[in-house]
Parts: sequence; C-alpha cells; structure tokens
Amino acid sequence: MIRLIATDVDETLIQSDHHTISARTRAAFAAAVDAGITVTAISGRQPYSIAALVEGTVLAGPAIGSNGSVAMNLVSGELYFEELIDVDAQTTLARAMAERCSGLLAVSVRNGGNLYVAQHGYVGQQDPGAQQVAWPVEHRWADLSDVLAEPSVKLVLKHPTRTPDELYAAARELAVPGCHPTISGADFLEVAREGVTKASGLAKVCAHLGIEASEVVAFGDNINDVEMLTWAGHGVAMGNARPEARAAADEVTLSNDDDGVAVVIERLLG
Repeated sequence: MIRLIATDVDETLIQSDHHTISARTRAAFAAAVDAGITVTAISGRQPYSIAALVEGTVLAGPAIGSNGSVAMNLVSGELYFEELIDVDAQTTLARAMAERCSGLLAVSVRNGGNLYVAQHGYVGQQDPGAQQVAWPVEHRWADLSDVLAEPSVKLVLKHPTRTPDELYAAARELAVPGCHPTISGADFLEVAREGVTKASGLAKVCAHLGIEASEVVAFGDNINDVEMLTWAGHGVAMGNARPEARAAADEVTLSNDDDGVAVVIERLLG
C-alpha cells in the first residue's frame, strides 16, 4: 500500500535545465493525489526555491528543504520544524576545513532558509536556480566569525578549485561531532546538524501523518538522497543517479529528462 510519494527536486523531479517539470510528471503526481496518496517534494534547496518550482502543481503544499533540516507548507508559509547546527559544531568544522583547504568560503543559511549570511568573497548561487523565488529572501555579507556566530539550517562550504567530492571526503574524515556533511550535485559541500538527513525529515513528516516507512515511495539521484532511499519502503534511483544512490535504491528508473519519476508512478497506480 502506498500512502506517500516523496521526490527529490534537482535531477529527479525537474529536468536538467533546473526548472522544468514535464507535463507527464505533473499529470502523474496529480493522478497520485486523486488516488488518495500524499505527495511531497524534498530537496537540498530551501522552501522558497522549491515553492517557485512546484507552483501550480499538486506538490505546492507541505515540503521538506535543506536536506531534511526544515519542513514548511509552501502555500501558507507555516513552518513545521527546523533543525539547526550548533555554533560550536559548525565553527569547528568550518575552521578545520579551512586549514585543510585554504581559500574555502562559507555561507550560513538561517531563518527557515530565508536568510543567507555569506562570507566576503563568496561567489556563486547557494542553490541551482536560486533566482527563482516564491517570496523575498535576504542575503548579506559578513566576516567568517559572523557567518558562524549563529546556528544554521544549512552550512555551505565552497572552494574555488576543490570539488564537492573532495570537500565531502575531507569532512567525512574530520568527522566533527554535531555535523552531517553531504553533497547534492551543487558545486559546494552542504552541512546539516548531526543525524539530520532527508530520511530523518521525511520520517518526522510521516510520523505526524501516521504513515509507516513501508508505505512510502521515494525518488532521488545523489549522495544526499541515499539515507532516504534506504529508509523508504520503496526507494527509486533515477537513471542519471550516482552509483551510491543506485546502490541504496530498490529500483532504477529512467533519467529525469526521460520522465523516470512519472514512469514509476504510472506503473504503481496502474
């Protein structure tokens, strides 16, 4: 029995242009809702960005952002929960990473994902397609000490030459207590509070709704989806997924550009 379908956003729900949800995928989710199934988007993006992408679809409702750190109703703006990284933990990780990778720059995402405090010199968007916003978002610049001075929903660490995979390997080796590093396909390392993943965020929402993990179908493609794909009763990796996501999933579908999510939903409903 399927009671909830959760989908990652980039390289899963949307096509490789980072903003298009195909007509077929929209129709598949609408059919799932008509069948009494709850649907939700879950992403490394923040709620304001998810909301802009899913506007006008049945996914414009409860959503989980920042890799499980924040959940919000995208229509009403009601914040369901927010998980924050402790200041001591994020400071220890950021400074240890900076010692290993000279030139590293940090961004603290706060206030339910609506405030970005970026270190002076940071260049780049915090999320792919971040220019798409459903409501105003504040950005400001600061010295590193100020970036790290308050708890974060998500801590972003970026280097001009080191790849996200290299930063991820370094953060995992450091294993700083209180921090959970991951990568999503964006050009930076993403850090959440220890124990916070898409799986933990989705589990919270499902517990509130009285839904068991066995009643959940989840779609994803990257490292930050691995825990969720393992936790869900049926995890589906995209045809364009990283090997780690494929290994965690129960099934591999077509790519995001080939409507892989819709193909599975249509089959399950059929």
